[in-house]
Amino acid sequence: MSEIIHDIFVIGGGINGCGIARDAVGRGYSVALAEMDDFASGTSSGATKLIHGGLRYLEHYEFRLVRESLMEREVLWAMAPHIIWPMRFVLPYHKGGIRPAWLIRMGLFLYDHLGGRKRLPPTAVLDMRTDPAGKPLKALFTKAFEYSDGWVDDARMVVLNARDAADRGALILPRTKAVAARRENSIWTVDTVDVVSGRTQSHQTRMLINAAGPWVDHVIRSAFGQNAAHNVRLVQGSHIVVRKKFEDPRAYFFQNPDNRIIFAIPYEDDFTLIGTTDRDYHGDPKDVHISEEETEYLCKAASEYFREPVTSGDIVWTYSAVRPLFDDGASKAQEATRDYVLKLDLENGAPLLNVFGGKLTTYRRLSEHALEKIGEAIGTKGQSWTADSRLPGGDFAVDGYEAEVKRLMQRHAFLSEGHARRLVRRYGTKAQVILDGVNGAEGLGRHFGSNLYEVEVRYLVDQEWAMTAQDVLWRRTKEGLRLTEQEAKSLEEYMAAIPARMVG
Repeated sequence: MSEIIHDIFVIGGGINGCGIARDAVGRGYSVALAEMDDFASGTSSGATKLIHGGLRYLEHYEFRLVRESLMEREVLWAMAPHIIWPMRFVLPYHKGGIRPAWLIRMGLFLYDHLGGRKRLPPTAVLDMRTDPAGKPLKALFTKAFEYSDGWVDDARMVVLNARDAADRGALILPRTKAVAARRENSIWTVDTVDVVSGRTQSHQTRMLINAAGPWVDHVIRSAFGQNAAHNVRLVQGSHIVVRKKFEDPRAYFFQNPDNRIIFAIPYEDDFTLIGTTDRDYHGDPKDVHISEEETEYLCKAASEYFREPVTSGDIVWTYSAVRPLFDDGASKAQEATRDYVLKLDLENGAPLLNVFGGKLTTYRRLSEHALEKIGEAIGTKGQSWTADSRLPGGDFAVDGYEAEVKRLMQRHAFLSEGHARRLVRRYGTKAQVILDGVNGAEGLGRHFGSNLYEVEVRYLVDQEWAMTAQDVLWRRTKEGLRLTEQEAKSLEEYMAAIPARMVG
């Protein structure tokens, strides 16, 4: 058993768990975090990858959530301008559509004024007969509304929160499952097992945070041995990625006859991301995958708008995840609240905080609210600090991406522009760390395909807990879209030969 008694032990390495750990350690708490798989391997890498207010949530009167989300867009953008950037969204309209024009205008007016927008441009009305955004769409869409939101590399946002928490002193334990937890003399003892090595360990902590996402109820039942009420509603969301459908840098917001919406978003330069679906899910979250019904739904819904239909043959990749929405009794999956709920249990001495729901955009505010609960339970340390912070690699101006690319290419003239742009998009100023001491192309090491080289892979292993090709290709980067099956296999063999080590 560890002799250290942590202030806080967090179960769950998604965006909420990593965000809470980072905020807490930055205030002076002693923090440990255990994630049973890789970071962001569940819900947090399966989103539509938006930093957004949630325009459609206004229909369900979730004004508090929308306001908080709108206010967070520019805060997060400033925190991580390498992995978050603004995007304009085009909402095509035609008479006889699902929502009348006056209702859309009212919603967009609230969207512009509810959240303290400063840098993002306001709503506009487009004539789709002359605007380039109308070119890929059917001729019946002659009018559209355009508004601002943001895009995020979701999995990287998670791992950067974990990395920053570790840099500030947190004990970060990936691929470590919490199998049991018990209260003893006002202290929690948490038993864990390393799922790779099988090594077991016990940790002591003054307070336990259950941020296990879709598994939050499962953790309450299995690790705590409690007969938990049904707190979360599991909702499956699936996405398809197709070859680029349009050249315009803007995204589309499509309204469907069933009142659901989907997005079509420029993705990784050469692709278009289409999603998401909303349907209740009753299986094990780790087994989730897109169904034929969902594939057909997304293709059909997008084809209602695009001149050139979307077919299953266009799909190059799919991904699915289960969103753990707080169960508010809504009749339809798409109507269930996206707001978060924090439940503090102070019974029997050692406090427990269960985290339900939440979304990428509000993770920082959720963390702040969690720290209020933590302060209430075990005493307050430090002040809120994350609003003015930077995630690793994000220490440059929100409009400084092009300058960073130029700087990287000046220092490493052997880089192609595409390679430099990708490195800055993934790592920001940390791209210089990856290339430290590399003076020519030969210094990049083994080439795995596309512009993925050994020097980057080693950095991901040494600094970001990557252990498998899946970690590298689909979470730390998205190079899985470009590597061939044989190239991916070669990377997997390389990763398997690297000795296991604990990342600091």
